[in-house]
Amino acid sequence: CVCVCVCVLVGVKRVIDYAVKIRVKPDKSAVETTNVKMSINPFDEIAVEEAVRLKEKKVATEIVAMTVGPTAAQEQLRTALAMGADRAIHVVTDAQTVPLHVAKIFKALVEKEEPGIVMLGKQAIDDDCNQTGQMLAALLGWPQGTFASRVDFKDDKEVHVTREIDGGLETLSMALPAVITADLRLNEPRYATLPNIMKAKKKKIDKLTPDGLGIALKEHIKTLKVEEPPKREAGIKVESVEELVDKLRYEAKVI
Repeated sequence: CVCVCVCVLVGVKRVIDYAVKIRVKPDKSAVETTNVKMSINPFDEIAVEEAVRLKEKKVATEIVAMTVGPTAAQEQLRTALAMGADRAIHVVTDAQTVPLHVAKIFKALVEKEEPGIVMLGKQAIDDDCNQTGQMLAALLGWPQGTFASRVDFKDDKEVHVTREIDGGLETLSMALPAVITADLRLNEPRYATLPNIMKAKKKKIDKLTPDGLGIALKEHIKTLKVEEPPKREAGIKVESVEELVDKLRYEAKVI
C-alpha cells in the first residue's frame, strides 16, 4: 500500500445513544439529555474505524479525532482514541451548533493540520442533517465522496469511493486531498479493548475554542417547539378484501 497522507482527520459528534428512548422536555424546548447515555454518532464511529483500518494498511500514518461541543464531549474523543486514533482536538463550546458552524471549525482545523483525508459520518442521528461533509468540502474546495460503502486508494494522488445510490452502486474517482463521509455498510466498528481504553487516557487531547480559531457561532435558526410524534393507534383485522378496500377508501382515505 502507498502512504497517502501525513494524517487523516476524523470528525466525531456526541449524540444520545441510539438505543435510548428519546423523551421531550416538559416545556417542549428540546429533547431531554440530563442523565441520558451519550455515545459517538454511529456513522462517525464507522468513519473512525475506516481511518484505523487505513493506518493498519499503512495507507495513513496518523489519525486525529476532532469534535465540537461541551466539555463532556471529551468522553467520545476518548472512545475514538481507544479505537485507534493517535490524538484528538476538542473545540470546546456550550453554544448550540449547526452543520455550517461545525464545517467552518473543521475547515480551520484542516488548515492547521493539513491532512490528506477528512472522514466524517454521513449524518448525525440527532438532527439527521447530512450537511457537514458537503459544506466542509465546498468551503475547502476539495472533492467529496459521500455515503461511502467502499474506499480504495490507487496511489498517493487518487482515491476511488463506491457509494450506494438508488440505481445500484456508483464509483467516483477523485484527487487527494478529499472529504469522505461514511455510510452504514462501509465497515463494522470494532469494540475498544480494555488495554486500549487505558492507553487512551494518556493520549493527547488539544483544547481549542471557536474564538481562538476565528470562528463566530452566529445563530442561524431557532427551535420553536419540539413534540413527540403522535402515538400509533392499534391495528384491526378485517374479514374480507371488500372490507379492507372499504376502510382504505372511506376511513383511511388513501385510495
